[in-house]
Amino acid sequence: VAFVSHREIVMLAEELYREQVTGLQWVGSDAWLTDHSLTDSYGHSILEGSLGFVVPEGEIPGLDNHLRSLHPTHFPHSQFVRDFWENVFNCSLNRTANTETKPCTGSESLKHVNSQFTDVSELRFTYNVYKSVYAVAHALNNLIRCEKGGGAFTTATCVDVKQIQPWQSVNFTTSRGEHVYFDTNGDPPPRYDLINLQRTNKGTMVGVRVGMYDASLPETRQLIMNQVPVPVSVCSQSCVPGTRKVLQKGKPVCCYDCVLCPAGEISNITSLDCLKCPLESWSNDRRDLCVPKTVEYLSYHELLGALLVLFSLLGVFLTMIVTLVFYCHKETPLVRSNNSELSFLLLFSLTLCFLCSLTFIGRPSHWSCMLRHTAFGITFVLCISCVLGKTIVVLMAFRATFPGSNVMKWFGPTQQKLTVTAITLTQVLICILWLTIKPPFPFRNTLVFKDRIILQCALGSALGFWAVLGYIGLLALLCFLLAFLGRKLPDNFNEAKLITFSMLIFCAVWITFIPAYLSSPGKFTVAVETFAILASSYGLLFCIFLPKCFIILFRPEQNTKKCIMGKTSN
Repeated sequence: VAFVSHREIVMLAEELYREQVTGLQWVGSDAWLTDHSLTDSYGHSILEGSLGFVVPEGEIPGLDNHLRSLHPTHFPHSQFVRDFWENVFNCSLNRTANTETKPCTGSESLKHVNSQFTDVSELRFTYNVYKSVYAVAHALNNLIRCEKGGGAFTTATCVDVKQIQPWQSVNFTTSRGEHVYFDTNGDPPPRYDLINLQRTNKGTMVGVRVGMYDASLPETRQLIMNQVPVPVSVCSQSCVPGTRKVLQKGKPVCCYDCVLCPAGEISNITSLDCLKCPLESWSNDRRDLCVPKTVEYLSYHELLGALLVLFSLLGVFLTMIVTLVFYCHKETPLVRSNNSELSFLLLFSLTLCFLCSLTFIGRPSHWSCMLRHTAFGITFVLCISCVLGKTIVVLMAFRATFPGSNVMKWFGPTQQKLTVTAITLTQVLICILWLTIKPPFPFRNTLVFKDRIILQCALGSALGFWAVLGYIGLLALLCFLLAFLGRKLPDNFNEAKLITFSMLIFCAVWITFIPAYLSSPGKFTVAVETFAILASSYGLLFCIFLPKCFIILFRPEQNTKKCIMGKTSN
């Protein structure tokens, strides 16, 4: 709001223009809204669109003809008229003066002169003076012509013309039809024009009347808006939905570029700014509509998910074939010497390992999130405990071949089963504590990608997850160390070497899994974990059972007690 003179508003506009303060809606006073010195240069253009109420303009009948008929001869003693005449026509009325200015001829006329003096197109304060004079004239006329018994007072008396008071009532209509009267306080009804500062084609700024306020009208009709078309910028066209305005540096506020809204923001109407979409929505390509974000997870229907399912089922199929081969040849020395009970239990646990990878594929739910991690942890511990049992059996069996050794009585079939059970139950206890305290749960992740939602299983308790993995890693490391200690057994006793190699692959897979798991975005985190499960399961299956199946099926001559024990005659 600027309640200042036209000189002050000019200085203010120029300074704001230099500081590039634009885009403000100004409300002004009639001291500068009706001033014709404002142009579209020097920064005045930032005032374009300003609004304000000003004194209404009016027409004074005969004033234009009166002004244009003025002549110095009519006012010989008026210095103002003489100076004005000499300035307009650039001549001198003093014939005796010794000047270079040409003398006035006396035939000069103001009929075709356009100046501020002859301009009667926008009379505001002058028109108020005109009405004031007429109000006084009508008041005096009413007082002077007052007849006894017809006065305006309650007693119908006339006032003494020599004692006129300012509260006397006046009521008349001007030549243009405007009703002039005063209320009980001696005030006329307020009337104002609503002015909008607009730019013309000539580069000037003019106040255009767009409405008016008249307190003499009924309350619901006091503010009247004209049907004036809204001025359209001739510098830049309106920005279409999906874009926003960016002001061009050093140019008026109506000059701007239309820039596409950033991703995730829209403008569905002609607007200065773009609006951010809600958290689970994203902008379309045209940036004029927020659409729900795509929900992403590792699905059975996509290529990556289908391949993982295929390898999982293939692992189950191969494990069943190995189980069938071992079952059909369970009475052979090779199967019997490798602790057939632990071998079948290991094959069963490998089948569960392959199947548990399927729980990681598909839309996460509350139950699937809890099942996938606990099933993975328990089945892998069962698997590693069986391998650990086989490793201990191999070491004990070799020691038992020495004369007088009775070590096998300390780790017989019963002790082997108890060891596997105890190790597995420990993992079961860890999983129960995890699910009881803070279980995994489905989580809509909006932080990894801005344009889509990753539906994944949150760990719930990170400590529980790493405890499960740590326990598996501890067992795998122990199994590897024991198998490594038995690497120098005779060549025919190669079970320890196979277990060493399988544990080496197992540990390598899960060591590389940790950084890959932490750095993989979105659904690829689940894919990495599923791949690690399948890779380690295949490693155990191939390293431990494939050589034995090869001997059983293709080298039956080596499947004898003599070859297994490595005893040959000299």
